[in-house]
Amino acid sequence: MGILIELFLIFAKIGLFTFGGGYAMISLIENNCVEKKKWITHDEMMNITVIAESTPGPIAINCATYVGYKKAGIIGAIISTLGIVLPSFAVIYLISMFLDNFLEITLIANAFRGIKIAVGFLILDAAITMIKKMPKKILPKTFMICSFVTMLIINIFSLDFSSIVLMLIAGVISLVIFMVKGTPKTDGGMKK
Repeated sequence: MGILIELFLIFAKIGLFTFGGGYAMISLIENNCVEKKKWITHDEMMNITVIAESTPGPIAINCATYVGYKKAGIIGAIISTLGIVLPSFAVIYLISMFLDNFLEITLIANAFRGIKIAVGFLILDAAITMIKKMPKKILPKTFMICSFVTMLIINIFSLDFSSIVLMLIAGVISLVIFMVKGTPKTDGGMKK
């Protein structure tokens, strides 16, 4: 029961105090679940992030669900998901009930401008942390650079190209490389 309460409180704190959506939450999820609690490893966090990005639903909710499932099974997944969702839902619900023109209040509008900058730094922090801990192999770095350049070109020239198609292309290329090269082995013959 203690782990369920802890899962709920950790993810409720992340859900309550993080603005900017899932990408801004990745840094906080990693800080709490990898560095402080050691519930998952950094490699698991990177894998969760990639899988959560390519599956339906917000990335932070998918990450919370995975961590909860790993620590306490199905009930842990449900508790973690509720923890990350309920605070945001409650705040938005209260705002919608009492303030019709919430963002027209000068103080609130100015606060949200500052929050946008902080969100950008949280996302940048998560990206830099993941890049630093990325395996020092040519293939992952090549994929990262090619994806970054492709998305940059798409955004600069305002091309109508779905990021989902880009992810599918990367997935097909990875699958072909995996089929050609085979499964990588580590010490003890375990798969990486």
